[in-house]
Amino acid sequence: MASSLSRYRRRITSLTSTLLRARLFSSLPVAKPNASDDPVCDHAPLFRSPEVRVSTLLNGIRVATQSSSSHMASVGVWIDSGSRFEAPGTNGTAHFLEHMIFKGTRRRTARSLEEEIENLGGRLNAYTSREQTTFFADVFRRDVPVAIDVLADILQNSKFPDHAIKRERGVILREMEEVHGQMEEVIFDHLHEAAFHGHPLGNTILGPEEIIQSISRSDLQNYIETHYTGPRMVVSAAGAVKHEEIVDMVESLFTRFARTPTAAAQLAQENPAVFTGSEVRVDNEDMPLAHLAIAFKGSAWTDPNSIPLMVIQSLWGSWNSSVGVGNCSGSQLARRVSTDNLAESMMAFNTNYLDTGLFGIYATGMPNCLHDLSCVIMQEITRLAYEVSEAELVRARNQLKSALLLHIDGSTAVAENNGRQMLTYGRVIPFLELFARIDAVDTSTVKETAKNFIINKDVAVAAVGPLSKLPHHEWFRSQTCSRTT
Repeated sequence: MASSLSRYRRRITSLTSTLLRARLFSSLPVAKPNASDDPVCDHAPLFRSPEVRVSTLLNGIRVATQSSSSHMASVGVWIDSGSRFEAPGTNGTAHFLEHMIFKGTRRRTARSLEEEIENLGGRLNAYTSREQTTFFADVFRRDVPVAIDVLADILQNSKFPDHAIKRERGVILREMEEVHGQMEEVIFDHLHEAAFHGHPLGNTILGPEEIIQSISRSDLQNYIETHYTGPRMVVSAAGAVKHEEIVDMVESLFTRFARTPTAAAQLAQENPAVFTGSEVRVDNEDMPLAHLAIAFKGSAWTDPNSIPLMVIQSLWGSWNSSVGVGNCSGSQLARRVSTDNLAESMMAFNTNYLDTGLFGIYATGMPNCLHDLSCVIMQEITRLAYEVSEAELVRARNQLKSALLLHIDGSTAVAENNGRQMLTYGRVIPFLELFARIDAVDTSTVKETAKNFIINKDVAVAAVGPLSKLPHHEWFRSQTCSRTT
């Protein structure tokens, strides 16, 4: 593993030097699948990307901005807090708090808060994940000060009235019913339970009904006081913004956040996630399709293996029968699944956390195809440890870079990308560097990474639907055994 990473780092250094020379002198050569030397794509247009500027305030809050010519702006607060950091017996508090943060402050009622943003033609929203919580607004250029004032107000002065807490219980329980009808959400909750059994990462974000019914104002206040601290917060703005103005506004308005030194990474280190490699099966013969997720322990955000695993995800690809493309797909897994009509859909996934990750395949298919589908998936998963062609690798790298660029289309996406990267990496990685890291992944890197993360490793399986044809968990684990020569 050390030799692979050393070689990978040398390739990064070499490719970064090449890209920097190209920045100064000429555009880069376009990669060709049959090129004998290391292919390097033309990333010159990315050098014109607006600069990301970062400032750190005295209370530890980081402010990241990326300006562009636009009439609109996006500004939000990204916080290193989520369901993973909830105290025992309070699962669901982080998400409950996301709801309650909009229910009125000392200066604004819930209705006036909603009307204030709507009257500006803006949008105020939030989301909670297992490790992060985000509150953001999209507004016209002239209304950025109002958006920042609203964000500062709701995060520092929310009242959490009892009548609103009672009402939100019902709202969240109805939301839970809706989520239970979205099988992709259900499967990945079950997958986390199988992969991190007994650890907060294995809990759902919404929490169980009995805890939702018991969450109190003190639970919400304790959570926000404990986890909403300056060093764990990033204010990210993009679009029609000026860095100095954003910094000044945040400095004058975000004044009540403690500079508590305890970081999310430290909390994760104190209670590390352990991959358990088990399964969760929910038999339901009334469902027309079976839903199946197969996962391995992945990498943390800052693990050097994170980029090779992203490339592996791209190699596996995705496919949906409703789209009608599959036989001509560059993904061998997609071609096999579509040609043999083994599934309705399949997609590779790769999720990173502070100290671990999950990567694998999620598929839906007819019940009578489950065994054959499982065989093909496991064959293609393990194949990459022994063989991968240069042509399919070039395709995967190009598709990964394309997906990353599409992900930052618009000021909202840019602000989200920058805020998330500031939390996970402590900086915003330039595309020059990120693409050099992707281009440094060669076939040897893919094979060695696959061997280290897949071969002879435990498997987490989650499945819902008619499952009589689905192999047992022991069978999935046996498919990862190293090949005999």
